[in-house]
Amino acid sequence: MKTQKKIYFASDIHLGIPDISSSLEREKLFVRFLDKIKEDAAAIFLVGDIFDFWFEYKRVVPRGFTRLLGKISEITDSGIPIHFFTGNHDIWVFDYLPAETGIILHRESLQWDANGKKFFISHGDGLGPGDKGYKFLKKIFTNRVLQWMFTRLHPNFVIWLANRLSEDSRLSGVSADFLGEEKELLVQYAYKLLEKEYFDFFIFGHRHIPIDITLKNGSRFIYLGDWIKHFTYGVFNGKDFSLQTFNQ
Repeated sequence: MKTQKKIYFASDIHLGIPDISSSLEREKLFVRFLDKIKEDAAAIFLVGDIFDFWFEYKRVVPRGFTRLLGKISEITDSGIPIHFFTGNHDIWVFDYLPAETGIILHRESLQWDANGKKFFISHGDGLGPGDKGYKFLKKIFTNRVLQWMFTRLHPNFVIWLANRLSEDSRLSGVSADFLGEEKELLVQYAYKLLEKEYFDFFIFGHRHIPIDITLKNGSRFIYLGDWIKHFTYGVFNGKDFSLQTFNQ
């Protein structure tokens, strides 16, 4: 990576909520962010829950988000890679988004090296101890037979149902506060990984809180925050990582 270039990370935009007008306002803001960072970006990582709901039928995709999809396509067409991680809200990305926009799709965590630094990157849902209820649901949501059965339902009903379930997930699954290293499931997961392999940076979405802490062994643990309340993102400049807020 050239020293003047940077790597950017963002997650949890949740486009589609709480209504069309406010979602569109946030979409335009995020597009302005992408337009700004493309000038010095070596790569961009979108670390899950970019959409509050996304499901691709064979011939039908959710309406809206044209500004974001167009900007992503423009950036990837210019040669800048955009890595897109599925989150618990947009888990049903299949072949349309990669083919249409040129994103590099990740359904699992990624171990990645840059300038001699080792990154562990993941949305974070379902990792760590506990949370057995969601882990069971994730197995259902990723089951190919059940996905095929889901596509037999009419899109209008599916999207209505998904939006209701998505709202319940947001209300019940995300705490507004950092619980401390001993109670944060992903921090415990990071420590478990560090027993086998060292990482300089752990980058997670999912929790909606911007956090950058140094673990006991010197690794950095980062929650990227969100674009609903905090409008935060991560930047790696080739040497160090920082959390920043996009000026609206």
